[in-house]
Amino acid sequence: MNGNTLQVRRWVATLVILAALVGGGILAQGLRNWSGGTVMGAEKLGVTMGRDASPVSLGNFANGFSSVLKPALPAVVNIHSSKVVKQRGNGMGPFQNDPFFQQFFGDQFGQAQPKAQREESLGSGVIVTSDGTIVTNNHVIDGASDIKVQLSDKREFTAKLVGTDARTDIAVLKIEASGLPTLPLGDSSKIQVGDMVFAIGDPFGIGETATMGIVSATGRGGLGIERYEDFIQTDAAINPGNSGGAMIDLRGNLVGINTAIVSGGGGGNQGIGFAIPINMAHGVMEQIQEHGKVVRAYLGIHPEDLTPSLAKAFGVSASNGVLVGDVLPDTPASKAGLKKGDVILKLNGEPVNSQNDLTLRISQSPVGSSVNVQYLRDGRTQNVDVKLAQLDEHAESAGGGNEEEEQGGGLEGVNVQALTPEIGQELKLPSGTHGVVVTSVDPSSAAAEAGIQRGMVIQEVNHKPVSSIDEYKRALAGAHGTVLLLVNYSGVTSYIAIETH
Repeated sequence: MNGNTLQVRRWVATLVILAALVGGGILAQGLRNWSGGTVMGAEKLGVTMGRDASPVSLGNFANGFSSVLKPALPAVVNIHSSKVVKQRGNGMGPFQNDPFFQQFFGDQFGQAQPKAQREESLGSGVIVTSDGTIVTNNHVIDGASDIKVQLSDKREFTAKLVGTDARTDIAVLKIEASGLPTLPLGDSSKIQVGDMVFAIGDPFGIGETATMGIVSATGRGGLGIERYEDFIQTDAAINPGNSGGAMIDLRGNLVGINTAIVSGGGGGNQGIGFAIPINMAHGVMEQIQEHGKVVRAYLGIHPEDLTPSLAKAFGVSASNGVLVGDVLPDTPASKAGLKKGDVILKLNGEPVNSQNDLTLRISQSPVGSSVNVQYLRDGRTQNVDVKLAQLDEHAESAGGGNEEEEQGGGLEGVNVQALTPEIGQELKLPSGTHGVVVTSVDPSSAAAEAGIQRGMVIQEVNHKPVSSIDEYKRALAGAHGTVLLLVNYSGVTSYIAIETH
């Protein structure tokens, strides 16, 4: 009995050892095949390559990542820019505006000419063509009258500004040189959370520096850093001076342009850094080189993210979608029949997840092309083709109100008054705008938490137009649960849902 048991145990042990040997062989072969395949990156995107972007063997990582970083470091440059700014001053400090001082000396010191002062900025850039095309951040060279580029071999060049795009924070420079080291372009759309990346730049002007981390998130937007945001987030250290530097993958391909950090008020790295995806940066670069600027398409709406409160108010059960807060006149959206209150669900058959998602996809569509918009109106799903027009880049001004208040029977914590033509003009509202003006908001109120601000004009309450304080109060009378407001702020309307108690 005992002998049989011992024999069985020996057979089991033998089988386990054989299985381990076979499994180890298969794993080793698999690792060799994997290391010879594509880890990250993609096909070349039309930029001249300085070297072959062949895969890197895992064997080269035995002592670290020098095999990736050594050829990449020379393609990242230091950028030093300067500009002259004029500041008015006379050197008299706080006494220059003192009436007693002016009684004796008059205004002779006040007539001093503005003093010229030079401001300097340090940053980084990436060489993308061997004849000297460099990509960096717009904020590194914004307003500069003089731009110097220093290579890793200490050669210095005066750079010519080819063009900029402040809305994505991309700038393109050119230096007169040849045979320069470059970084091959990867495909940032293939980047995934957990992928290993390296950030290369010149932090604090101390010289070339490389840091390592992982991709913490992709598609980051709505941060308020740039107008168009689709950031790669990383925990690789990005510090002041790294702006405009390179984010590369394990193959040494350029997958992003380092641009910003969340510093928590300390000014340094906190493990939350952002890079512009190279696919976006490359598209901007090509447009700058071809047109001297970036040409974008637009719909002509004011989009809003569909919060749970707004979804409830509009009867939307889907988790995705973008609410149309306003439709600008004589725009592609208005011509196609879109209206405020519509909820855009899909664009060309693909779900729309946020206003940032919609804005990005529209802006990257060709001007003059048609897009199919699926939207929800009054509980019915409809489709319309919209022919996109070219966006006219212009800034909109903001306004605010400052008049007496009247309240009672309205929203808790919100004071309003009637909208007069004079107030409407001061708030820069279109003529004929109706509603009541918010004159003050209790910061601790539900209205303040929902986003109601002083200077907003409430035009509708639960889809009922209001033109006076009486109408406003009647519309709110008996309202419970979610109150849906259509507000106008500086001429742009949007919806705000407030949970009342």
